[in-house]
Amino acid sequence: MLLRGHVILDVAVAGWEEAVRTAGRLLEACGDVNPEYTKAMVRTVREMGPYIVVAPGVALPHARPEDGALRTCVGLVRLATPVAFGSEVNDPVDLVIPFGTSRAEEHVEVLAELARFLAGAERVHALRRARTEDDVLAVFRAFSLGEGLA
Repeated sequence: MLLRGHVILDVAVAGWEEAVRTAGRLLEACGDVNPEYTKAMVRTVREMGPYIVVAPGVALPHARPEDGALRTCVGLVRLATPVAFGSEVNDPVDLVIPFGTSRAEEHVEVLAELARFLAGAERVHALRRARTEDDVLAVFRAFSLGEGLA
């Protein structure tokens, strides 16, 4: 689900918008989405609020496939200092996990898989403790082999 090069650890940002833009630029740099997708992720949060903050400290920014997703992708940006997205229940956020899908039917599948992954509190804690990209990838790989979709 998460590939090498799709992880940035301990990034300093000024607020939620910069966090989402950073996550979008990560997917852009990997060739997964175009710049319009990043803009759409920010616009979606502005228009719909912090519904992307799905668990304590975790946000899943995304947009619609037609907004510029070129292929299915997942990234991870861990923030150096948590920022508020406006979620009364789950702020502040330190883990930003952007995703994109090029086909609408994949969107729900990826979201469901991420929800299953995040349901494991030990996995979320492991992401927060990870020292390297390899540590992060190992957490995702262990999930995929043990509980997730193969």
